[in-house]
Amino acid sequence: MSNDIHQILSEADRTKYATDAGTHMHIQLGRIVISDQGHKGDGGLIEKILQNPILIKLFSPLAQTEVPIAGLVNNRFVSRRIDRVLVDNQNKTVWILDYKTDVNRDVFIDVYRNQLQEYAKLIRQIYPDYSIEKYILWTHNWMLERV
Repeated sequence: MSNDIHQILSEADRTKYATDAGTHMHIQLGRIVISDQGHKGDGGLIEKILQNPILIKLFSPLAQTEVPIAGLVNNRFVSRRIDRVLVDNQNKTVWILDYKTDVNRDVFIDVYRNQLQEYAKLIRQIYPDYSIEKYILWTHNWMLERV
């Protein structure tokens, strides 16, 4: 019986560690700004962002972080917070970025795709004539995935 308790506690510790690591990463990414006048935030993360032109755009001073959004999706009220949003009025495009710290993308990919589709439906209510670009940034390997 004591092995069962140790296993449960061990799993709880791993879950807490993963949650804490994910929260820390979100906070670090939320502080980053990439601009021609200089960069703000964690230098190591900035180096990774500078390797991808899409990420450079999404971490520009024009992008917003932790954007609250709410509305009806499929006749039900939802309230969410999007990690990063950039509204490009010139090209009539809204860019959505969601950070994921999971190591195995295959476990929850369908849930995450649905999450971004839900974000897009909410954004479309605000910007009906804009195209919507949706991305997941997998922070464990720094892969940017278009959804």
